[in-house]
Amino acid sequence: MYIDFRKRFMFLVLSLLINATGHALTISTNLGSAVWTASAVNINNCFSINSLSLVIFLEGLAVNCLVSLIDKKRKISKFLLDLLFITPFSILVQYFTSCLEGLNLQHQLLLIRIILDILGIVFISLATSLYQRANIVLHPNDDFMQTIRFMFLHGDATKAQIIHFLVPLSIIVITTVISHAIWAVGIGTIISFFFQGSMIKWFDIHAFKHLKHYDIGCIIFRTDNVKFFCITVLLLFSPFLRQNKRDGPQRQSN
Repeated sequence: MYIDFRKRFMFLVLSLLINATGHALTISTNLGSAVWTASAVNINNCFSINSLSLVIFLEGLAVNCLVSLIDKKRKISKFLLDLLFITPFSILVQYFTSCLEGLNLQHQLLLIRIILDILGIVFISLATSLYQRANIVLHPNDDFMQTIRFMFLHGDATKAQIIHFLVPLSIIVITTVISHAIWAVGIGTIISFFFQGSMIKWFDIHAFKHLKHYDIGCIIFRTDNVKFFCITVLLLFSPFLRQNKRDGPQRQSN
């Protein structure tokens, strides 16, 4: 079980890095991000918050609270575990977006931008497959979709996916009305909306086949597991935290 935890945790870390890279690609090309990320970019630019990581974190926190309000039986430990996901995730998205800024991707040839934007959605789908299978912590958006799916729709994943996307789509509409501009919505958003679920299923079967779907209850909180967790987090994310403090705002408009 100890080796199992390490394997699961390393796949979680790998998924965070792949996920953040994918989101950064879709933001930097400005041809359409995944729906939730697009809503965060629009909030960030509409209200001149100038911190994409903060907006992504606060949006995730709001969704986390919403899920707890809907599911009265949800444990506080699950709420806290989901926070453990969105904290490094929001920092990494800001960091990788800043790294890609110097490449001026939104000024490259349209074909190159389309390829990179689609690649970003593919990365996001792969990452989602990995962290859902490792199942140590999840993004609150995933919990939101699963809650709707099993509490109200008798397990219908397709309907749950569409309904849970209504929240970020509403945010995008509201910010567009306020600012008279729209950011990070385009080809990638459409592909994410209609095909991301299918891509996740494909990666579940074909990517890292030895990584099975674990039950979240299988985590063993031994002292050496906790030490491994803390040391790995510090080594991986401390450079990103320092860089994030130095980075300025990321603003892009269609």
